[in-house]
Amino acid sequence: MFERSEILSKIASQVAARKAILAAGSSCGLVAKCAVLGGADMLVVYSTGLSRLMGLPTSRIGDSNARTLKLAAEIRNVVSSVPVIGGVEAWDPLRLDLDALLDKFWAAGFSGLINYPTISTMGEKWRDRRGRVGLGFEREVEMIATARKKDIFSLAYVASAEDAKAMASAGADCIVPHVGATRGGLAGHEEGQSIQEAIRRINAINTAARTVRSDVILLCHGGAIAEPEDTAEVYRSTRCVGFVGASSMERVPIERAVKRAAEEFKAVPLPQNH
Repeated sequence: MFERSEILSKIASQVAARKAILAAGSSCGLVAKCAVLGGADMLVVYSTGLSRLMGLPTSRIGDSNARTLKLAAEIRNVVSSVPVIGGVEAWDPLRLDLDALLDKFWAAGFSGLINYPTISTMGEKWRDRRGRVGLGFEREVEMIATARKKDIFSLAYVASAEDAKAMASAGADCIVPHVGATRGGLAGHEEGQSIQEAIRRINAINTAARTVRSDVILLCHGGAIAEPEDTAEVYRSTRCVGFVGASSMERVPIERAVKRAAEEFKAVPLPQNH
């Protein structure tokens, strides 16, 4: 397990050395192990990652918190050198006690938390409907505030400047502008904003967060930010110091690698004497 102060210290040392932070989505032991071998600074476990490993578009399936908690043992069994961050569905109606829920995530082996699945990206109509019954984005903000009180490291997905201000005020260690579903691969979202538009949104979100707290760490995620060269452009044009990858870490690379391996094996001909 990693204490919040230890994670923040490691991030600061990486940034001081001009090395970008990489938080790698990992929904199985093999992906987690390989991501760490490749240099990931932390792993992020999402229940939705299971849908990616099932060959489906990223989807919320079943009891998100139960699935994420169950994944902890598999990931922690093969990785101990970096923090493992758990995706918490804060608006889970079956787990209204956020303090108890975060205790379960800590006990399972998660050294940090992120608000995912997040309602922030689901559109105003859905957000308003959930908010009216007390199970909207405000629950995600409350979850981050609870994590800060418990001194647990936290990342916060946000989709707007106002969301960023709320999460920074709640004490999120990292603000992560979420600029849409990731492009690319077999189940990617090809339509959407350009990298330039993503950068514009990120800058607006980052500026809002920094008006509340100057010490908040700024990362990026999603949409047109799908390849390493995309992150390079974001780093040049924003104040982001790292990337949170999900589909871009555990779906697209697997699709490419397995397809290439199959093609290469299939291309080997039998000898003439067979």
